[in-house]
Amino acid sequence: MGEDEVLDTMDYPLIISERIMLKKRIFPALSLSLFFLMLLNGCSLPKVVIPKDPLTPEEHLNLGVAYEKKGLIDSAIKEYKYAAKKLPIANLYLGNAYFLKNELNQAETFYKKMIRKDPTNGDAHNNLAWLYYMKQEKLDVAEEYALRAIELNPLKTNIYRDTLEKIRELRKSQ
Repeated sequence: MGEDEVLDTMDYPLIISERIMLKKRIFPALSLSLFFLMLLNGCSLPKVVIPKDPLTPEEHLNLGVAYEKKGLIDSAIKEYKYAAKKLPIANLYLGNAYFLKNELNQAETFYKKMIRKDPTNGDAHNNLAWLYYMKQEKLDVAEEYALRAIELNPLKTNIYRDTLEKIRELRKSQ
């Protein structure tokens, strides 16, 4: 067809169907050709790139604290988990967050994990002791954790001693 030629409206279906047939023949052939060219040239198919996390573990920890202060405990837990991949102290924060949610078994898991990773952390010992006090179980173990906390961090003796005294009172009443 030339540029000066005028099409009759009855010709449109025929022209459109010819173009569709042409596309059906050309595109698969082009796709297959491109695939074989890539193979022959040693190229690979496009790769999925996962961007690097823009936040440092410390920033995740701080973001978790900010979420926790706003009462967004689940968001805080998510950030603490990111931080815990590199910062052991984040396990203490995770334990505290689960404690706030009253998910005491999860809290216990993270306090114990913190103690395994840093046995010199008095807060982890004290918090685990307090958890057992709240659950009213393993009070003899709780007392040991509280005593160990006092031994590890004498600067917080008043806080840890409060935990110890509460445990001892509960043990006497049982």
